[in-house]
Amino acid sequence: MGGTQLKMLKLLLLLTFTEICAAENDISLSVFAVTSKSMTVQWSDHTGASSYKITATPKNAPERPVFAHFGGNVVMGSVNSLSPNTVYTMQLDAMDNALNVLSRAETEETTAPDVPSIEKAYSKLSNSITVEFTEVSGATSYILRAQSVSGSFFSETMVSGSPGTAVQLEPYTDYRLSVMSVNTGGRSQPSFPVQARTVVMPPELNATSPSNDTILVTWPPVEHAVLYTLCIIREGSSSRHKVNTSDTMVTFDDLLPGTTYCIKGTAWDSEGRAGDDLTVCMITRPPSPDVTHVQLDLGRSLALSVYWGPVQGADSYIAWTSNGQNCSSTGQSYCFISPVECGQNHSITVTAYNRAGPSSPSMSEDYITYPCPPENIWVTEPSAGNCSVVWDEVPLVEYYIAFIKRDDGMEDSCNTTETTCPFFCMCGYTYLTTVFPYNQAGSSPTAHVRNYTTIPCCPQDVSINLVSTETLEIMWTPVKGAELYETTAAQTDDVIHCNDTAPVCALSDLMCDTAYSVTVTPCSDLRGCNRTCKAHTHGTAPCAPEILNMTQISNSTYRVLFTTPNSPNTNYTVKATGRYDTHTCHSRNSSCELTQLPCGSTYEVVAVATTTVGRSLPGYSKPLETGPCCPMSVHVAQVTQAMTNVTWSAGRGARSYITSLMSSRGHAKCHTLDTHCLMGCITCGTNYSVNLEAISSTGHMSECKYHGFSSSEDKNIHMQPQTQTSKTTSMILTPPALLLIELFFFLVGPCCPTSIKLYRRANNTLRVHWRSLGPQIHNHTVDLYGTGANYTCNAAAGSKYCDIEEGKCGDVYRVVAAPVGQDGVKVSFCQPRTYSVHCLGSNAGMVIHRGRRSLD
Repeated sequence: MGGTQLKMLKLLLLLTFTEICAAENDISLSVFAVTSKSMTVQWSDHTGASSYKITATPKNAPERPVFAHFGGNVVMGSVNSLSPNTVYTMQLDAMDNALNVLSRAETEETTAPDVPSIEKAYSKLSNSITVEFTEVSGATSYILRAQSVSGSFFSETMVSGSPGTAVQLEPYTDYRLSVMSVNTGGRSQPSFPVQARTVVMPPELNATSPSNDTILVTWPPVEHAVLYTLCIIREGSSSRHKVNTSDTMVTFDDLLPGTTYCIKGTAWDSEGRAGDDLTVCMITRPPSPDVTHVQLDLGRSLALSVYWGPVQGADSYIAWTSNGQNCSSTGQSYCFISPVECGQNHSITVTAYNRAGPSSPSMSEDYITYPCPPENIWVTEPSAGNCSVVWDEVPLVEYYIAFIKRDDGMEDSCNTTETTCPFFCMCGYTYLTTVFPYNQAGSSPTAHVRNYTTIPCCPQDVSINLVSTETLEIMWTPVKGAELYETTAAQTDDVIHCNDTAPVCALSDLMCDTAYSVTVTPCSDLRGCNRTCKAHTHGTAPCAPEILNMTQISNSTYRVLFTTPNSPNTNYTVKATGRYDTHTCHSRNSSCELTQLPCGSTYEVVAVATTTVGRSLPGYSKPLETGPCCPMSVHVAQVTQAMTNVTWSAGRGARSYITSLMSSRGHAKCHTLDTHCLMGCITCGTNYSVNLEAISSTGHMSECKYHGFSSSEDKNIHMQPQTQTSKTTSMILTPPALLLIELFFFLVGPCCPTSIKLYRRANNTLRVHWRSLGPQIHNHTVDLYGTGANYTCNAAAGSKYCDIEEGKCGDVYRVVAAPVGQDGVKVSFCQPRTYSVHCLGSNAGMVIHRGRRSLD
């Protein structure tokens, strides 16, 4: 065919293919299965198709196409008589009744390779059969099919070529075997089957080594087996030993210890076929090791080091002590047993192990451990300073060393075979005691430590000070070992406590004037309190005395009565404190006298008790007021016949005064705040006692005596104080007393004469006549004051008239008749009378003016 014709044919084919593809849009085609000489396809139903035509055309082979027809209701069909391992183009035509192609579809697939043939089948293993077969062209692999004759088993095994082995079969079972070739298109038909039987299974050997020179091999009976063959080979050796037996147990002896042997077992069936074989390897038990060294090691805990010589075939070793402890080692010829109990006397053996089991134990090796520390350690102190460490006896001990360490670093020790160790112990220290027992293995690596704290020391420099009347301050230097101090002040039925951590304590609210037994007791939490410390006696200040009464016993002396609540040797001091001065008195009794207290003063009086211990608090104060001072001078002046003016100087402390004039014929009294008083209603010529009372603002009165009195004829009297007397008994128990200033007796001036008459006598003399009141003991003086002349005459006591010469008539006279006192001074308060003397035949004067009338 020329080139032009070839091109036209290709164009025609392209156009035809395009039309077919357009038709194929309505139908689909696929290969369902292939064999060496057939191919089965399936397609989709096409509406209107009355039949289908399938054409198989070799793609690269000159063979002729093969086709097949199917009805319109068929969707799957096969094409046979194809060549093996050939690529075919499968074409589907959907046609109507007129055989017109309604739709078309194509696909390509390869037929399976040719069917192989089995040459030989045999079994060497109980679970497989090996098949030798002829290999065919185009096969990429093969499928080996095995099926039990009974039909209970079926398997297909993929193999790459001959020979092939079917696996997972049952021992001593008949199987039918066939082979199929496989390529990309599929598998061929099975080959002609052959029948073969698997061999018996191998014996399941179980090897043990009862001793280090034997191996025992046992197995369960194998079904269909009539004979067994065992072959033993030592590892690393070419020598073999074979045994045939119908039994299920064989013992191999005279073997080397710790050596590995391999045993292969085979079962034979009744046809004389050797079954499958099984090989097991077993090592004999190792030989007994020899213990070379045992020692105790001190680390974090007590350990026992065991050393031995390595033996053949041992994987591990275990060392056992006679008390059941052990240690193991793998690859090393030593191990450590930890912890090891102290105080033990035991033996140890070593056993070697491999997977066959243990060797016989080695010869035992004896050992002794360190002694245990004493479980109980205590300290006794039978007397102060003499201590002993005591402990329980420990077995397997040769001697003990006891260590004593004080908390300040001082150390002591003793070496003894006994269970006690004495040492000197001081108060207030903590001692750490421990005991180490020793034997041939050494000392105990650990020991119990026991603390022992001695009782706190007693303070030696206790000082007791009275800081207040009822408070004692106790101080001391801190002592070793004391955490708390208990301070007590003991009295007969009373104990005062003070607990403190400081070395000072104040015991208050104590009883006054009481001796207390003060004890400072140091205490600690561990040992309690040291009750052996000596007591110190110290008293409290005396109790405060209280003033009971104050009595004036003289002008300036007061007796103070007070309580005495203290011991007989107590000194009492009474102190009177005034504004300007202070007075004291001392006594050991219940009273003392305050002297030289000035008048007109106020004092605060307190009593204080003093002993060798100290001074009490002052008692409650009581006020004491001395009487007002007497006036330094008193002046009495008669103003008239019936009035007297009394004046005096001011007395310190006096606020008011009472002046009294007392007589049998009457009295007069004046109470004034001034220092003078005008007294009236007195009787002339009468003896009066003059009393002056000075009164303080509180009602306290004073009484004084004066000296330097005037005579009874005095008209003015001036007196000085002589003494001052107090009648006060107590400022506490009685009302204020009176102190009186007494002037004794005062004679009021003589009375002025009365009924005075002036007569003119014939002898040209004038006579003054009067009438005297009271006794006639005073002389009289008569004074006439005329316009022309003045005249005076004197009349002796008892006389009632007086004559004056040279009087002339017709004159007016002022007549004053007055008595004369004993001091020669006439009374000045008599009133004058005025008379007119006529010359004509009358001898009596005419009274012109009488003047003021006197008291009758």
